[in-house]
Amino acid sequence: MALIVQKFGGSSVADAESIKRVAKRIVQTKKAGNDVVVAVSAMGDTTDELVDLAHSVTPIPAGRELDMLLTAGERISMALLAMAIKSLGVEASSYTGSQAGMLTDAQHGKARIVDVTPKRVREALDAGHVAIVAGFQGFNRTTGEITTLGRGGSDTTAVALAAALDADVCEIYTDVDGIFTADPRVVPKAKKVDRITSEEMLELAASGAKVLYIRAVEYARRHGVTLHVRSSFSNAEGTIVYNPAEGETVEEPIITGIAGDLSEGKITVVGVPDTPGKAAEIFTIVARAGANIDMIVQNVSASNGRTDISFTLPKDQGQSVLTALGVSQSDIGFEGIQYDDQIGKLALVGAGMRTNAGVSAALFRALHEASINIEMISTSEIRISVVTRADTLNEAMRVVHNAFGLDADSEAVVYAGTGR
Repeated sequence: MALIVQKFGGSSVADAESIKRVAKRIVQTKKAGNDVVVAVSAMGDTTDELVDLAHSVTPIPAGRELDMLLTAGERISMALLAMAIKSLGVEASSYTGSQAGMLTDAQHGKARIVDVTPKRVREALDAGHVAIVAGFQGFNRTTGEITTLGRGGSDTTAVALAAALDADVCEIYTDVDGIFTADPRVVPKAKKVDRITSEEMLELAASGAKVLYIRAVEYARRHGVTLHVRSSFSNAEGTIVYNPAEGETVEEPIITGIAGDLSEGKITVVGVPDTPGKAAEIFTIVARAGANIDMIVQNVSASNGRTDISFTLPKDQGQSVLTALGVSQSDIGFEGIQYDDQIGKLALVGAGMRTNAGVSAALFRALHEASINIEMISTSEIRISVVTRADTLNEAMRVVHNAFGLDADSEAVVYAGTGR
């Protein structure tokens, strides 16, 4: 008997018929002799609709009350799913995040898990029940408040439960058949990847691939949880995300996948005095503003002893950083600030590029032949990222995907359109 944790996203439980279909799948897994724990997201676009509702009441919703509101979405779907499973003759019990022992810090909106004590979930399994847990939410013991985990919170809930329960596998169900070499909505001939290392998946997630969120992948890697990403709309085998054993050598493909990201903007601090300590002053201010920096480029010092420093960051953090830097302009002595929110980031990821020369040349040649300009470049041992114009990103993904021989013979299937 295996212990399997399954996570179903919003597109998988978008309506009553979808919930009944998911319930049948869970019951099949249970009747095959497995213990089953399920983490579930809110139905369809419920979370976005609740956020919109909150903003229709007040421009700046209070964090505590917004968390109380948003957690209602998962409570609805968990209860309905438990009802559907019971109607199929299998006992099921639903639990909120706090009831399931998801303990977090006190930060509303993007809380981090500090411990998982799934006593009631274990009791349900021992009684032969399927345990349904509301994803995306937790509880802080010190304040006694309900919290939410932020984007990808249901993925993180599932992985955390799998780690705490020592599950055999954590199945992440979505609206595509697994992890692909690129987003099949952008690159129709993207190929499904059968196996991918957690290291490669981390780079793809950090670079904009939305099939798995980076926090969930980080948690799985840290706690040794094997992930199986697959579709809730078909029975096809998905993609295994695994941690290679220490010393394991595997002949990896040169390139595993390509990711594109339109969520970042670029700030350029113009005319910075080219003296020691100025970059430290700038990025100290950026850090105090709470921004997450991605790529950084500093130009060669001009003849006047000044230089420009450019960096990318999430668009929703752009204004706060611009304001913070503006306040300190006279103290640092730079000449001005430019902000560009019309950029796109393309990332090429593959453990095989460690031992293969010419990957950068092939990437740049493909973009050149498509007349796509590169504005910034960043590299790691298994990733090359470039910044282009936002309106050329999708074309850049397609031409690079083709240039590295990643195109499949037929187009990938996306079952639910645009959701997860």
